[in-house]
Amino acid sequence: MSDTATAARLDAAFADAGVTGWLHAVDIDSGAQVGAGADQPVCTASVHKLCVLVTLHELAAAGALDLTEQVECPPAGRTPGPTGLAAMLDPVRLSLRDTAFLMMSVSDNTAADLLLRRVGLDAVNRTAARLGLTRTRAVYGFGEMLRTMREDAGPDGARALTDPHVITRLRALDPARTNRSTPRDMTRLLGAVWRDEACPAEYGAAMRRIMGLQVWPHRLASGFPFDDVHVAGKTGSLPTLRNEVGVVEYPDGGRYAVAVFTRTAHTAAVLPAADAVIGTAARIAVDALRAP
Repeated sequence: MSDTATAARLDAAFADAGVTGWLHAVDIDSGAQVGAGADQPVCTASVHKLCVLVTLHELAAAGALDLTEQVECPPAGRTPGPTGLAAMLDPVRLSLRDTAFLMMSVSDNTAADLLLRRVGLDAVNRTAARLGLTRTRAVYGFGEMLRTMREDAGPDGARALTDPHVITRLRALDPARTNRSTPRDMTRLLGAVWRDEACPAEYGAAMRRIMGLQVWPHRLASGFPFDDVHVAGKTGSLPTLRNEVGVVEYPDGGRYAVAVFTRTAHTAAVLPAADAVIGTAARIAVDALRAP
């Protein structure tokens, strides 16, 4: 498939789903690539948890922390969220690596902020810089980001997030003022993890395992409904935003890093077409990379 034909199919898929989309996909081994707005600054939302994961393992590889180190998580002060520790009622004690599992598998905001308190936001940005992610930056922890949304929404709180005028003033949705990256930066990070360039092989394998345990099948994985194709990824969601980055691995050894970021004018929390187009677009891009 020609680059022009691939671009046209991607544009049509995004338009049919009612979203604006940006994508980058790369063959991890050959470097062949497909892009649609690959260098567009985007809000990462929970996709930035991948950067936290890599930082944690980088520090462990350097001997700065032990992944079996135990952390306490009392009920008070937890970062809000519908999953994992954020939704639990009782005190919890667990290791850093199990905290990372919750952060990645169910996008647990409390787990992410526990890890950020341990490694520090500056360390996350240093890791991104070391890996050449020149347009990737963490500005907030996840609790802080949610706080800005409450402040920007005003006295009506969550109810205001259905108002398009309120949406336009949220700092969390402005790449210039929040955690940000580009599709190309994210595939570069994924490639570094899969080639054991981000961390030594032992730690790379640990990260790949955790990413392979993500529970959400409705975005990237939906484009590859085959028992012998493995998808490992990380989603990210905020009002009007739906994202996922991940790696698709075929039984013939083909490995493809894919980053898809979308935005829609619709403020509804449930938009199945906007979720599904992430898988559709990823499949178009990977098929183009695999074409003879």
